[in-house]
Amino acid sequence: MSTPSPKGRLTRDEVAHLAHLSRLAVSDEELELFAGQLAAVLDAVAQVGKADVADVAPTTHAVPMTNVMRPDVARPSLPRDVVLAGAPAAEDDRFRVPRILGEEA
Repeated sequence: MSTPSPKGRLTRDEVAHLAHLSRLAVSDEELELFAGQLAAVLDAVAQVGKADVADVAPTTHAVPMTNVMRPDVARPSLPRDVVLAGAPAAEDDRFRVPRILGEEA
């Protein structure tokens, strides 16, 4: 691989190498376009890396998260006959569903 390019710009060879590693087929025009776009992404990442985060506590989410699930408590449900009355098909007090291919009866 060639020597690294100046800061903020990727060479055509570097972009071609990245495309090869990613198994992407790119045209000559795309190599030039992607070189500029990747340089912009790398510059943005470099800007984030310059942020002073010494006094910032690590977080896993940008906003506070709370458990949104209700407690798992058993509650009365509909009677079986009422549920099965709304089913497209029922048999032996159960839902009747189509057989899965390859299963024995």
